[in-house]
Amino acid sequence: MNESAVLALSDGSIFLGRSLGASGSTVGEVVFNTSMTGYQEILTDPSYLKQIVTLTYPHIGNVGINKVDVESTGPKVSGLIVRDSPSHHSNWRSEGSLSDYLKSNNVVAISNIDTRRLTRIIREKGALGGCISSVELEPKKLVKKAADVPSLTGQDLASLASTNEIYRWEEGLLNLAGKEASPVSKYTVVVYDYGIKSNILRLLVEKGCSVIVLPAKTEPSVALSYDPDGIFFSNGPGDPEPCVYAIDTIREFSKLKIPLFGICLGYQLMALAFGARTKKMKFGHHGANHPVKELQSGKVLITSQNHGFVVEEETLPSVLRITHRSNFDGSLQGFKHESLPVIGFQGHPEASPGPHDLRALFDEFVGFFGRA
Repeated sequence: MNESAVLALSDGSIFLGRSLGASGSTVGEVVFNTSMTGYQEILTDPSYLKQIVTLTYPHIGNVGINKVDVESTGPKVSGLIVRDSPSHHSNWRSEGSLSDYLKSNNVVAISNIDTRRLTRIIREKGALGGCISSVELEPKKLVKKAADVPSLTGQDLASLASTNEIYRWEEGLLNLAGKEASPVSKYTVVVYDYGIKSNILRLLVEKGCSVIVLPAKTEPSVALSYDPDGIFFSNGPGDPEPCVYAIDTIREFSKLKIPLFGICLGYQLMALAFGARTKKMKFGHHGANHPVKELQSGKVLITSQNHGFVVEEETLPSVLRITHRSNFDGSLQGFKHESLPVIGFQGHPEASPGPHDLRALFDEFVGFFGRA
């Protein structure tokens, strides 16, 4: 049997469970993700930096872990919360268990708790500070640690999640066996990394792009030295408003009529660069089953989502035309510029995990090349 563990929330709620990952304690903002699959991709998504993720699907770990289904260099979450983790895993792609993966990467996790109750608390009260511990089990001490977790509002985490060096990405889309496609490069795209997921880079390569990845604070002149056909701004963690360096950089690029595309945090930064504002959401959107309406066609598309901040629609300047809106809460999900080759989307069209309904946005971005 795994050792005992405790989850404490900043509102005083206590959950008793079993340790699933590394022995120790961890703190972070507790959020819930409604995806039924893709736990390895979720664990390695840099957008979850400083967050403890609750997976609402009850059985997590059934198919084990493999080297293909990762979205970065390793787990980025502060901790993991699940209802049940099977004692045995089975899948032809599996290379190990979830528990062993968490332990080897020093991720503290807890299982055997009522995740439905936890999710209801978050939905009612909003994202809360949390502490998971398998070494200190005194509830009052853990509640104090949870209460001391700082809000993500005002935190620039993009610079922490970003690469420190410029590099080229050449890997295309992978099949289930881990073999990649080898498309011919016809364009050059520079990518600003604020905590990017690998599948975004794979999709750009699949669309015929030679991809150069830049640190978050790279000067515009360096990006332009590669003579790019387009510039991409990635997903990432934290509050977009403190990322003044990124907002100023996007403003500079917008003067050049070069194609720009932003996803998640990158989309929020683009909105700020054009004069909009953002705000913290009550409990965010995290899942692979979120319906979003495409306003022009009236179609409802199922999307992957992971964000805790949102662009305030009423502050959006008239030059940005709304293209998508969430069917859950009506929040703004996408825009296009009225006269420039600029598009942004709040969700994750690259999925991983999730549906592929919005991958056409990558085609739209590449379609701008040579026409700007």
